[in-house]
Amino acid sequence: MPHKITLTGSATGPLREYDRYVAFDMREKGSPSAPKGLKKSTFISYTVFVAKKAFNKTGLTKKSIMQEKILIQGEPTLDIPIDECPGEVGVICFQITVLPNKKDKEGNEPNDKKEAKQEASVAQQEVAATKQEEKPAPTPQPAANEEKKAEKVQTEVKETPVQEKKVEPQKKQITNQPKGTQDLLSFDEIIVPEEFLKTRPNPQKTQNVIDFVKRTGRLDEPLTIEKGSNILKDGYRRYIVAKTVKMDKVPVMYEYQKS
Repeated sequence: MPHKITLTGSATGPLREYDRYVAFDMREKGSPSAPKGLKKSTFISYTVFVAKKAFNKTGLTKKSIMQEKILIQGEPTLDIPIDECPGEVGVICFQITVLPNKKDKEGNEPNDKKEAKQEASVAQQEVAATKQEEKPAPTPQPAANEEKKAEKVQTEVKETPVQEKKVEPQKKQITNQPKGTQDLLSFDEIIVPEEFLKTRPNPQKTQNVIDFVKRTGRLDEPLTIEKGSNILKDGYRRYIVAKTVKMDKVPVMYEYQKS
């Protein structure tokens, strides 16, 4: 059964046209967590082959394919002549998708919606200003009434025994972190089990988390760590993302050891 492969990015070279298909080059970085003893992987180059009919449906051109971010799903092949496949790995594409750009989404928003948002904001500001103007100024009370109140308060203080309030320790608040975060742990303190190191998470899902971190500045979920030993129990994909974007500290939630 052939292996499937998924690539994301833009073309790194010009589009080449053949009789019934087109080809272009892409590249991606290999696994960020190579087994111990091996050197860290560098970029891997791919040559993608797409049927002309499928390529034309995307609306891409020779110029836009090097600017647009695309998603390629296909299978590796060794049957392409080497002069037509300069990349290290040849990929026969059976689905090509142009990924949406965040700026394009904002630019395509209808003008009437933008104007409505602006009008609502202006209206809220006017209402807030009106409430401040209508708020009555505090009226000064007579000095005699203030003296009576002061005497009453002193009397109540003498009659009521002073009760010591227990000061509860304030919980450490962790802001700008995903829901469920219990602590921030140094990345170097986390111990990754061997069974995790032997796996390779889905590249597309990993890229989605990387895009989320670049957009928000934080992970989407905390890592699950065994309390005391700091052994990673869940969240290996987020561990890889944290390592890729070079995060010093990562949000964690604890799993306690079974006694």
